[in-house]
Amino acid sequence: MPDRSQDIELRLLIEAIYLKYSYDFRDYSGTSLKRRVLHATKLFECRSISALQERILHDPHAFHELLQYLTISVSELFRDPSYFLALRQEVVPVLQTYPSLRLWVAGCSTGEEVHSLAILLHEEGLLERTLIYATDINPRSLEQAQRGIYAVEDLAQASENYRAAGGKGSLSDYYTAAYDGALFDKMLRANVTFADHSLATDSVFSETHLVSCRNVLIYFNRQLQNRAIGLFHESLCHRGFLGLGSKESLDFTDFASEFEVVNRRERVFRKR
Repeated sequence: MPDRSQDIELRLLIEAIYLKYSYDFRDYSGTSLKRRVLHATKLFECRSISALQERILHDPHAFHELLQYLTISVSELFRDPSYFLALRQEVVPVLQTYPSLRLWVAGCSTGEEVHSLAILLHEEGLLERTLIYATDINPRSLEQAQRGIYAVEDLAQASENYRAAGGKGSLSDYYTAAYDGALFDKMLRANVTFADHSLATDSVFSETHLVSCRNVLIYFNRQLQNRAIGLFHESLCHRGFLGLGSKESLDFTDFASEFEVVNRRERVFRKR
Protein backbone atom coordinates (compact mmCIF):
# COMPACT_ATOMS: atom_id res chain seq x y z
CA MET A 1 0.00 0.00 0.00
CA PRO A 2 1.54 3.38 -1.01
CA ASP A 3 2.58 5.84 1.67
CA ARG A 4 0.18 8.79 1.50
CA SER A 5 2.03 10.85 4.09
CA GLN A 6 3.53 13.25 1.54
CA ASP A 7 0.16 13.84 -0.11
CA ILE A 8 -1.37 14.67 3.28
CA GLU A 9 1.53 16.97 4.10
CA LEU A 10 1.15 18.71 0.74
CA ARG A 11 -2.57 19.34 1.32
CA LEU A 12 -1.83 20.77 4.76
CA LEU A 13 0.91 23.02 3.36
CA ILE A 14 -1.33 24.39 0.62
CA GLU A 15 -4.15 25.00 3.11
CA ALA A 16 -1.72 26.74 5.48
CA ILE A 17 -0.50 29.01 2.66
CA TYR A 18 -4.10 29.94 1.83
CA LEU A 19 -5.03 30.66 5.46
CA LYS A 20 -1.85 32.59 6.27
CA TYR A 21 -1.04 34.44 3.03
CA SER A 22 -4.29 34.22 0.96
CA TYR A 23 -2.51 32.57 -1.99
CA ASP A 24 -4.76 29.80 -3.26
CA PHE A 25 -3.01 26.78 -4.79
CA ARG A 26 -5.69 24.30 -3.71
CA ASP A 27 -6.91 23.64 -7.25
CA TYR A 28 -3.55 23.52 -8.94
CA SER A 29 -2.49 20.28 -10.60
CA GLY A 30 -1.37 17.99 -7.77
CA THR A 31 1.42 16.20 -9.62
CA SER A 32 3.14 19.39 -10.80
CA LEU A 33 2.68 21.12 -7.45
CA LYS A 34 4.07 18.17 -5.51
CA ARG A 35 7.14 18.04 -7.74
CA ARG A 36 7.86 21.73 -7.17
CA VAL A 37 7.28 21.51 -3.41
CA LEU A 38 9.60 18.52 -3.04
CA HIS A 39 12.24 20.41 -5.01
CA ALA A 40 11.79 23.36 -2.65
CA THR A 41 12.22 21.20 0.47
CA LYS A 42 15.70 20.24 -0.73
CA LEU A 43 16.65 23.83 -1.53
CA PHE A 44 15.34 25.00 1.85
CA GLU A 45 17.13 22.07 3.52
CA CYS A 46 13.91 20.90 5.14
CA ARG A 47 13.62 17.20 6.00
CA SER A 48 9.92 17.06 5.04
CA ILE A 49 7.02 19.06 3.62
CA SER A 50 5.78 19.47 7.21
CA ALA A 51 9.08 21.08 8.17
CA LEU A 52 8.75 23.42 5.20
CA GLN A 53 5.23 24.31 6.35
CA GLU A 54 6.45 25.18 9.83
CA ARG A 55 9.15 27.40 8.41
CA ILE A 56 6.98 29.40 6.02
CA LEU A 57 4.24 29.88 8.63
CA HIS A 58 6.69 31.67 10.93
CA ASP A 59 8.88 33.35 8.30
CA PRO A 60 7.11 35.49 5.64
CA HIS A 61 10.40 36.00 3.81
CA ALA A 62 10.73 32.23 3.43
CA PHE A 63 7.22 32.08 2.02
CA HIS A 64 8.02 34.65 -0.65
CA GLU A 65 11.10 32.62 -1.53
CA LEU A 66 8.90 29.51 -1.78
CA LEU A 67 6.48 31.42 -4.01
CA GLN A 68 9.20 31.58 -6.67
CA TYR A 69 9.05 27.77 -6.89
CA LEU A 70 5.27 27.48 -6.74
CA THR A 71 4.70 29.86 -9.64
CA ILE A 72 6.03 29.27 -13.14
CA SER A 73 8.25 32.05 -14.49
CA VAL A 74 9.48 30.42 -17.69
CA SER A 75 8.93 32.68 -20.69
CA GLU A 76 10.67 34.28 -23.64
CA LEU A 77 10.04 37.09 -26.09
CA PHE A 78 7.72 36.03 -28.94
CA ARG A 79 7.57 32.52 -27.52
CA ASP A 80 5.82 30.26 -30.06
CA PRO A 81 6.15 32.87 -32.84
CA SER A 82 3.44 31.24 -34.93
CA TYR A 83 0.94 32.28 -32.25
CA PHE A 84 1.91 35.94 -32.66
CA LEU A 85 1.83 35.55 -36.44
CA ALA A 86 -1.73 34.22 -36.14
CA LEU A 87 -2.70 37.22 -34.01
CA ARG A 88 -1.12 39.58 -36.54
CA GLN A 89 -2.86 37.99 -39.51
CA GLU A 90 -6.23 36.88 -38.12
CA VAL A 91 -7.00 38.98 -35.03
CA VAL A 92 -5.38 42.38 -35.65
CA PRO A 93 -7.55 43.17 -38.71
CA VAL A 94 -10.62 42.93 -36.45
CA LEU A 95 -8.99 44.87 -33.60
CA GLN A 96 -8.21 47.68 -36.05
CA THR A 97 -11.95 48.32 -36.42
CA TYR A 98 -12.27 49.46 -32.78
CA PRO A 99 -11.57 53.08 -31.76
CA SER A 100 -9.94 51.90 -28.51
CA LEU A 101 -8.80 48.55 -27.19
CA ARG A 102 -8.26 46.70 -23.93
CA LEU A 103 -6.09 43.57 -23.72
CA TRP A 104 -5.55 41.28 -20.73
CA VAL A 105 -2.37 39.21 -20.41
CA ALA A 106 -3.27 36.83 -17.58
CA GLY A 107 -0.33 35.15 -15.88
CA CYS A 108 2.12 37.57 -17.47
CA SER A 109 5.10 36.26 -15.48
CA THR A 110 8.18 38.45 -16.09
CA GLY A 111 6.59 40.35 -18.95
CA GLU A 112 8.05 38.87 -22.12
CA GLU A 113 4.60 38.28 -23.65
CA VAL A 114 3.48 41.78 -22.67
CA HIS A 115 6.43 43.34 -24.48
CA SER A 116 5.93 41.04 -27.47
CA LEU A 117 2.28 42.04 -27.80
CA ALA A 118 3.16 45.72 -27.35
CA ILE A 119 5.69 45.50 -30.20
CA LEU A 120 3.15 43.76 -32.42
CA LEU A 121 0.49 46.38 -31.63
CA HIS A 122 2.96 49.20 -32.25
CA GLU A 123 3.85 47.83 -35.67
CA GLU A 124 0.16 47.52 -36.54
CA GLY A 125 -0.63 51.08 -35.44
CA LEU A 126 -2.70 50.03 -32.42
CA LEU A 127 -0.51 50.53 -29.36
CA GLU A 128 -1.36 54.17 -28.69
CA ARG A 129 -5.07 53.40 -28.44
CA THR A 130 -4.65 50.21 -26.44
CA LEU A 131 -4.70 49.66 -22.67
CA ILE A 132 -3.00 46.43 -21.61
CA TYR A 133 -3.69 44.77 -18.27
CA ALA A 134 -0.78 42.53 -17.27
CA THR A 135 -1.50 40.38 -14.22
CA ASP A 136 0.25 37.73 -12.17
CA ILE A 137 0.24 36.42 -8.60
CA ASN A 138 4.02 36.69 -8.18
CA PRO A 139 5.08 40.21 -7.09
CA ARG A 140 8.73 39.65 -8.04
CA SER A 141 7.74 38.63 -11.56
CA LEU A 142 5.58 41.74 -11.86
CA GLU A 143 8.47 43.94 -10.71
CA GLN A 144 10.74 42.46 -13.37
CA ALA A 145 8.02 42.90 -15.99
CA GLN A 146 7.68 46.56 -15.06
CA ARG A 147 11.43 47.10 -15.40
CA GLY A 148 11.50 45.63 -18.90
CA ILE A 149 15.08 44.39 -18.60
CA TYR A 150 16.04 41.02 -20.07
CA ALA A 151 19.26 39.08 -20.48
CA VAL A 152 21.37 39.96 -23.53
CA GLU A 153 22.16 36.28 -23.99
CA ASP A 154 18.47 35.61 -24.77
CA LEU A 155 18.21 38.20 -27.53
CA ALA A 156 19.50 36.04 -30.39
CA GLN A 157 16.64 33.59 -29.92
CA ALA A 158 14.22 36.46 -29.30
CA SER A 159 15.25 38.13 -32.57
CA GLU A 160 14.72 34.87 -34.45
CA ASN A 161 11.28 34.51 -32.83
CA TYR A 162 10.42 38.11 -33.70
CA ARG A 163 11.19 37.58 -37.39
CA ALA A 164 9.17 34.34 -37.46
CA ALA A 165 6.27 36.19 -35.82
CA GLY A 166 6.08 38.57 -38.78
CA GLY A 167 8.16 41.38 -37.28
CA LYS A 168 8.37 44.40 -39.56
CA GLY A 169 11.76 45.71 -38.50
CA SER A 170 14.50 44.59 -36.15
CA LEU A 171 13.98 43.63 -32.52
CA SER A 172 17.01 45.81 -31.69
CA ASP A 173 14.86 48.82 -32.59
CA TYR A 174 13.03 48.30 -29.30
CA TYR A 175 15.81 47.97 -26.73
CA THR A 176 19.08 49.44 -25.53
CA ALA A 177 21.74 46.93 -24.53
CA ALA A 178 24.19 47.59 -21.71
CA TYR A 179 26.44 45.10 -19.93
CA ASP A 180 24.41 41.88 -19.55
CA GLY A 181 20.97 43.46 -19.82
CA ALA A 182 18.69 44.85 -22.51
CA LEU A 183 16.28 47.62 -21.48
CA PHE A 184 13.17 47.68 -23.64
CA ASP A 185 11.74 51.03 -24.71
CA LYS A 186 9.47 52.54 -22.04
CA MET A 187 6.91 53.48 -24.71
CA LEU A 188 6.04 49.76 -24.87
CA ARG A 189 4.92 49.94 -21.22
CA ALA A 190 3.32 53.41 -21.32
CA ASN A 191 -0.20 51.98 -21.61
CA VAL A 192 0.38 48.86 -19.51
CA THR A 193 -1.18 48.43 -16.07
CA PHE A 194 0.64 45.77 -14.05
CA ALA A 195 -1.46 44.27 -11.26
CA ASP A 196 -1.55 41.42 -8.75
CA HIS A 197 -4.42 39.14 -9.76
CA SER A 198 -5.22 35.51 -8.99
CA LEU A 199 -7.30 33.42 -11.36
CA ALA A 200 -8.15 31.23 -8.36
CA THR A 201 -9.68 33.91 -6.12
CA ASP A 202 -10.10 37.26 -7.91
CA SER A 203 -12.84 38.50 -10.23
CA VAL A 204 -12.98 40.26 -13.59
CA PHE A 205 -11.95 43.91 -13.50
CA SER A 206 -12.58 45.21 -17.04
CA GLU A 207 -14.16 44.48 -20.42
CA THR A 208 -11.49 43.40 -22.90
CA HIS A 209 -11.16 42.71 -26.63
CA LEU A 210 -8.40 40.11 -26.32
CA VAL A 211 -7.36 37.86 -23.46
CA SER A 212 -4.02 36.06 -23.81
CA CYS A 213 -3.37 33.42 -21.15
CA ARG A 214 -0.75 30.99 -22.32
CA ASN A 215 0.80 28.03 -20.52
CA VAL A 216 -1.02 28.79 -17.28
CA LEU A 217 -4.07 26.52 -17.41
CA ILE A 218 -1.89 23.43 -17.73
CA TYR A 219 -0.99 23.88 -14.05
CA PHE A 220 -4.67 23.98 -12.94
CA ASN A 221 -7.06 21.13 -12.24
CA ARG A 222 -10.34 20.93 -14.18
CA GLN A 223 -12.29 22.96 -11.64
CA LEU A 224 -9.84 25.85 -11.68
CA GLN A 225 -9.53 25.72 -15.46
CA ASN A 226 -13.29 26.20 -15.67
CA ARG A 227 -13.13 29.13 -13.25
CA ALA A 228 -10.38 30.81 -15.27
CA ILE A 229 -12.11 30.32 -18.62
CA GLY A 230 -15.29 31.67 -17.00
CA LEU A 231 -13.41 34.83 -16.00
CA PHE A 232 -12.07 35.24 -19.53
CA HIS A 233 -15.55 34.73 -21.01
CA GLU A 234 -17.01 37.31 -18.63
CA SER A 235 -14.19 39.78 -19.37
CA LEU A 236 -14.37 39.54 -23.16
CA CYS A 237 -16.62 41.88 -25.09
CA HIS A 238 -19.03 40.49 -27.68
CA ARG A 239 -16.93 38.67 -30.31
CA GLY A 240 -13.73 39.19 -28.31
CA PHE A 241 -10.70 36.92 -28.77
CA LEU A 242 -9.01 34.41 -26.46
CA GLY A 243 -5.50 33.00 -26.91
CA LEU A 244 -4.27 29.92 -25.01
CA GLY A 245 -1.03 27.94 -24.87
CA SER A 246 -0.10 25.23 -27.35
CA LYS A 247 -1.04 22.40 -24.94
CA GLU A 248 -4.26 24.00 -23.72
CA SER A 249 -7.80 23.61 -25.03
CA LEU A 250 -11.40 24.59 -24.43
CA ASP A 251 -12.70 21.20 -25.57
CA PHE A 252 -13.35 19.71 -22.14
CA THR A 253 -14.37 22.85 -20.29
CA ASP A 254 -17.85 24.11 -19.48
CA PHE A 255 -17.34 26.94 -21.98
CA ALA A 256 -16.44 24.96 -25.10
CA SER A 257 -19.70 25.92 -26.82
CA GLU A 258 -19.27 29.59 -25.89
CA PHE A 259 -16.33 30.07 -28.28
CA GLU A 260 -15.66 29.42 -31.94
CA VAL A 261 -12.28 28.40 -33.31
CA VAL A 262 -10.25 31.04 -35.16
CA ASN A 263 -7.02 29.05 -35.40
CA ARG A 264 -7.04 25.65 -33.74
CA ARG A 265 -3.32 25.00 -34.19
CA GLU A 266 -2.40 28.24 -32.45
CA ARG A 267 -5.24 27.99 -29.89
CA VAL A 268 -6.96 31.24 -30.88
CA PHE A 269 -10.69 31.43 -30.18
CA ARG A 270 -13.49 33.97 -30.47
CA LYS A 271 -16.41 34.52 -28.12
CA ARG A 272 -19.74 33.69 -29.75
